[in-house]
Amino acid sequence: MASWYLYSIAALLLLGSQRFLYKVAAERGCNSVLTTTVFMATVTLFSTIAFFINASTVRNPTLLVIWSLVNSTTFSAATIFNIEALKRLPASVTFPLTRLTMVLVILFSLSYFGDQLHLLQWIGMLAAFGVVAVLLGELRHNHLSTSQLRGLWFIAANIGCAALSSISCKFAAMQTDKAAFMALTYFFATIFSLLISLRWKKSPAKGNNKAAITLGLIMGLLNFVGFFALLNAMETGPLSAVVLITGMQFIIAILLSVLFYREQLSRPRVVAIILALLAVVFMKQ
Repeated sequence: MASWYLYSIAALLLLGSQRFLYKVAAERGCNSVLTTTVFMATVTLFSTIAFFINASTVRNPTLLVIWSLVNSTTFSAATIFNIEALKRLPASVTFPLTRLTMVLVILFSLSYFGDQLHLLQWIGMLAAFGVVAVLLGELRHNHLSTSQLRGLWFIAANIGCAALSSISCKFAAMQTDKAAFMALTYFFATIFSLLISLRWKKSPAKGNNKAAITLGLIMGLLNFVGFFALLNAMETGPLSAVVLITGMQFIIAILLSVLFYREQLSRPRVVAIILALLAVVFMKQ
């Protein structure tokens, strides 16, 4: 079994668990910017420690700064948009729709990197697209409130930012030191989140700050290990396959949301989960 696939599965489980905590933050009414800032700062700390422990060297400082800036700004924005969307739409709808990101990334990967996929991997990709199609079909037949429509706009913003974030990760994994990239990326992301926080201070922020800090710390720990696994997978594996597998992380988040928050699973959502599982299995080939 290829190492990139094992790293992808590890990233899937860890980042899926982290994504569920977005739902927890939304349910507890946490300030999304505070949660994101603590999350980013935690990963910055652990990545910096890892960089010095491993006595790593930076191959190209210029590329390191460029990819770190691109990734930090887009990932921070995507995280905030995700939490805001979850305040308006259920997790079983929000998480799969945000995975439209993989369509943009896969198209870029196939055209720019010339990824070569086997027949079963193509079938897995079709299954992943089927996930999105099924859930979009369910949304189309439901009357959406103004709040839910606003949630869809947050999802659209998340998709664009997350696609840029994933593509920058691929270039960083190939061209820079992973620990240095993670440390600098999350350092910039922490600053970016703080700047947003200062701008949003014009309207008083309400929420459970203690819960926001606690959840941010746990998110950071999960992301530190999960993101390192993701970069290892991207370094040697095809971007299209890695993104598709790790993009199915919403399965973990949905199942945990059903377990802890009793969210209902409609028939289309069950079909979507099954298709997502098939997509992950087929990409192994």
